[in-house]
Amino acid sequence: MNILVCVKQVPGTSKVEVDPVTGVLKRDGVDSKMNPYDLYALETALKIRESKGGAVKVLSMGPNQALSVIKEAYTMGADEGTLLSDRKFGGADVLATSYTIAQGVKKMGDFELIICGKQTTDGDTAQVGSEMAEWLNIPHVANVKNIVKVEESAITVEMDMPESIETVKIEYPCLITVDKGIFEPRLPSYKKKLSTKDREIKILSLKDFDDKNEKNYGLNGSPTQVERIFPPEVNNDREIWTGSSGELSEKIDQKLKELKFI
Repeated sequence: MNILVCVKQVPGTSKVEVDPVTGVLKRDGVDSKMNPYDLYALETALKIRESKGGAVKVLSMGPNQALSVIKEAYTMGADEGTLLSDRKFGGADVLATSYTIAQGVKKMGDFELIICGKQTTDGDTAQVGSEMAEWLNIPHVANVKNIVKVEESAITVEMDMPESIETVKIEYPCLITVDKGIFEPRLPSYKKKLSTKDREIKILSLKDFDDKNEKNYGLNGSPTQVERIFPPEVNNDREIWTGSSGELSEKIDQKLKELKFI
């Protein structure tokens, strides 16, 4: 089985600068890590490969520093990796991002199964995976919490709905997005780190895509754009009260009334 896992490099800190002109995160030089949800997606793919055979490939989009998450995927057991990197991809919203990744998938070849994390910790939209499937014209299931059965032509999964758990059988090729807890992600292997340190990572840019129209990528291809962004206000004001429980209760009551909470 040919499985593709989409991984993303996200900031490893909350102290991230924002470009004052474009309103997007400055990712270059920022301490980063693999998106936590993608660790579960990768582990799911590796578990399926262990039982059914095949290959696990990973795909990421970002600047050259995103190569590190592909190398990390190698240390966990991924077979091949590709990075989509081009200045023209910068500033993409979910629609342009999903379109870009879908174009990259088409250049990588055919896959029976594509697995994405439920969402990313820097965007939290949980939309890119499903939108990718729409661009690729393949069926998809979101919020997958359990793999029930993997067959030659289809996969059966449980998805976590707001008020129920539904079991769905979906034929290949297809895409699923997985939630935390589906499997426990394995730790990177030092032996694999040594054995894969020189393994090739393919880098694709806009010129490698079938659609080379710059208007479909990055900020140009994003119908939604950030109008204004600013850091939250920090309020360090505090009061320390002493007294009996009755006195403190009275003070709290007066304060809540003063602030018009009650």
